[in-house]
Amino acid sequence: MTFPIDSKTVADRIVRSIRQICPDTSKFYGLHEPLFEGNEKKYVDECVETGWVSSVGKFVDRIENDLADFTGCGRAVAMVNGTAALQIALKIVGVESDTEVLCPALTFIATANAIVYNGAIPHFVDSEWSTLGMDPDALKIYLNDITELKNGLPYNRLTGRRISAMVPMHTFGHPVRIFELLQLSEQFKIPLVEDAAESLGSYVEGKHSGTFGKVACLSFNGNKTVTTGGGGALLTNDAALGALAKHLTTTAKRPHRWEFYHDMLGYNFRMPNLNAALGCAQLESLPNFLARKRLLAERYSSAFQEFAPEVEFRMEREGTTANYWLNVILLPENQMHQRDKVLAATNDAGLMTRPAWTLMNKLPMYAGAPSMPLTVAEQIEARLINIPSSTSLQA
Repeated sequence: MTFPIDSKTVADRIVRSIRQICPDTSKFYGLHEPLFEGNEKKYVDECVETGWVSSVGKFVDRIENDLADFTGCGRAVAMVNGTAALQIALKIVGVESDTEVLCPALTFIATANAIVYNGAIPHFVDSEWSTLGMDPDALKIYLNDITELKNGLPYNRLTGRRISAMVPMHTFGHPVRIFELLQLSEQFKIPLVEDAAESLGSYVEGKHSGTFGKVACLSFNGNKTVTTGGGGALLTNDAALGALAKHLTTTAKRPHRWEFYHDMLGYNFRMPNLNAALGCAQLESLPNFLARKRLLAERYSSAFQEFAPEVEFRMEREGTTANYWLNVILLPENQMHQRDKVLAATNDAGLMTRPAWTLMNKLPMYAGAPSMPLTVAEQIEARLINIPSSTSLQA
């Protein structure tokens, strides 16, 4: 049956929709819990038994090869987390101190932090409804207004600073309009770095996210589709950039049987073999995880059509394959003032939900950063809610 919009509160209808998938009222359902049902213990035990637990070992090599094979990229470099991967990705495409990097205001804070770790300044960009990510149409108008070329390089004529990169993020696993953003990258001479932290297993016209720009980053945090406990990776099709990333993240030490010689300022961003072992087992299960998450999204879509039809459950857009990392609902505009009531009602019912991130420009450390108008991002922030998305919900 379908409830009339005025017969129950929107919070009641959302709880009822989620309960179709999370029926046990005695249980607390987390937002995204890891699932270990393959070779995780076997591979980790092997590390412990052999003593190869630190930053060198066969599983580090294997996870890099497995990621390159799965995504179709030329090189993957495993790292300690996704933030470190993005920091290095930005560095190797030429992001320097006192330059600006375009990134969405609607993103996890790691996107902006990685920019600042390179001494650069985040420049916040609006999002669009169709992808929840960076809006190429609005950005094109904005860049035409504020940029000028000096010696073939793009500068913000309002601040005088060079714009050294743009970082679109595939929000909750839904790919951005990457082809349009690549056109802007070429038109304005701004290198494109993909923040694919949330989109392992997402595709645009059959090509994996994170393989379009110069470099990209992935995250394997404990709440991601595939986890290494803590970890991340850099992806690139440029062999030279891949080799540079590997060198920088392994303390820039030149290979030698006994000598310690470091030829650059490097970083100890290496993924331990223990973590890589966990990730190798998870990658073996990834096709199954993705299939189950797709079925889960379809079940949610049906449940919301039945019990909360005025609430949009976000499905993938045409031409893309989303991994449905975190499932998304959007309150109708006339109900967005009910967001916190929905969050309270669902969490009180043992159903973990959360809002979108606070927009980056609203955080104290980024309040003075340059920004374009953020009309849509502000609306998404006010209306978006993530709901329980664990792979185990679809057995």
